[in-house]
Amino acid sequence: MATPPSSFVFFLNFFLYAALLSSKTGLSVQGRQTAVLSPTLHNVHLTSLIPSSVCSPSPKVLVMGYFSKFLVVCLCCTRSLHKDPFSHLTFSWMPFTYDLKGEDKRATLQVIHKHGPCSKFSQDKASSTSTSHTQILDQDESRVASIRSRLAKNLTNTDSLTDSKTTLPAKSGKTIGTGNYIVTVGLGTPKRDLTFIFDTGSDLTWTQCEPCARHCYAQIEPIFNPSMSKSYTNISCSADTCTELKNATGISPACSASTCIYGIQYGDQSFSVGFFAQDQLSLTPTDEFEDFVFGCGQNNQGLFVGAAGLLGLGRNRLSFVSQTAGKYEKVFSYCLPSTSSLTGYLTFGSSDDKSVNYTPSLVNSGGPSFYFLNLIAISVGGDKLSTPESVFSTAGMIIDSGTVISRLPPTAYSDMRTAFQNLMSKYPKAPAASILDTCYDFSKYDTVEVPTISLYFSDGVEMDLDPTGIFYVLNTSQVCLAFAGNKDSTAIGILGNVQQKTFDVVYDDAGGRVGFRPGGCK
Repeated sequence: MATPPSSFVFFLNFFLYAALLSSKTGLSVQGRQTAVLSPTLHNVHLTSLIPSSVCSPSPKVLVMGYFSKFLVVCLCCTRSLHKDPFSHLTFSWMPFTYDLKGEDKRATLQVIHKHGPCSKFSQDKASSTSTSHTQILDQDESRVASIRSRLAKNLTNTDSLTDSKTTLPAKSGKTIGTGNYIVTVGLGTPKRDLTFIFDTGSDLTWTQCEPCARHCYAQIEPIFNPSMSKSYTNISCSADTCTELKNATGISPACSASTCIYGIQYGDQSFSVGFFAQDQLSLTPTDEFEDFVFGCGQNNQGLFVGAAGLLGLGRNRLSFVSQTAGKYEKVFSYCLPSTSSLTGYLTFGSSDDKSVNYTPSLVNSGGPSFYFLNLIAISVGGDKLSTPESVFSTAGMIIDSGTVISRLPPTAYSDMRTAFQNLMSKYPKAPAASILDTCYDFSKYDTVEVPTISLYFSDGVEMDLDPTGIFYVLNTSQVCLAFAGNKDSTAIGILGNVQQKTFDVVYDDAGGRVGFRPGGCK
């Protein structure tokens, strides 16, 4: 086998080592913020709960990003040496090993909080709009209400588009929130980079498209123009994928001059209507998917301001997860950063990480696109609550990247709140904030002692929450327990994105499981 020249190996190792050193500061900062006093308490620095005004990209994504760009150049330079010069080559450097053969089936995107300093939305003051914590929490409640309506036993399937006006019904059960995370992907030939909200509770991927026949909201990047893409085509009304739209959106498609028309509406009355189409979608320079089906929106309104559209990561066969199953085998993972001033990642493909603990992810016929989990117990301050397991099983639970605050059955939440308040009794209370009723004033403290909270799932999986996954911080004088109770004992429980912070959350849809690994963003 031909081997790359020694100079190439030297420069590759040098480049990767330099990239790793450049992120050293970020590693040390994240590592010193919180100490575990005992199995029952965290000693939390207030600074670790408050986002910085300066963006600090994740070291993991920085190194991977530098490597991907450098590798493309290197592959081009060495193409003449060997048909596949790296087919069995493994590079090693501090502090980990990178197997090029194994990584061929993975792609990693940087995850940014929509409202943080790393977001282009907050950097572009001319086109951004300020969203208050109260708005985020209220809109989160709208999302949860819509999820409940989708799962309700009396949900009907009579929604449809009106052919002549392509209007939407008042409710279709789909959901979106504002406390969401964004990634950048490429669309079209030549590729155009677009910022998408990614959402495990949605299936259809869509973006705004020129000529915006009815309406387009303001977005950061120029709106996608399908006429400028050599690979764009509309999907006909007779195509099987057009028929599948009903399952993916909850609304039957319409037809206009033989072109399939999609429509999707969200719980807050945001919506998108347009042409159902296909084009090339790109994650990295080497991960490109021809004939990717998506919605090309001509009438788009609502709370998406800034983002070009949405990347659907649900279980339906029109979702991104299903369309890329041939390469990524229906496996993806993400890490949501501890604060909005840091970045995380969204990775497609399996890593075979043995430190991930998996629990079964069930499929429910009432909501086949959602990822269901079996929560069985909760502990606060090291002690398991006496909440009967039947309380959790009666309600059921899903994990959702778009819901901000976790929802629990009323009995379970009451038990948790009581235990948490007892262990936090030395701290002054603060007023409630929207749906959050257990809040504290930490304005006179540099550090606080916070009881640990652990969630227990079937198959022995224990999720010990990071301190940033326990609180929702409005400001230092109003720091709230980031859980809320449902009003109905049968209403679905939801594991929201606050509790998922810093975990490597792995969705293995083909294997019917979801896994958790702490410290994922480091």
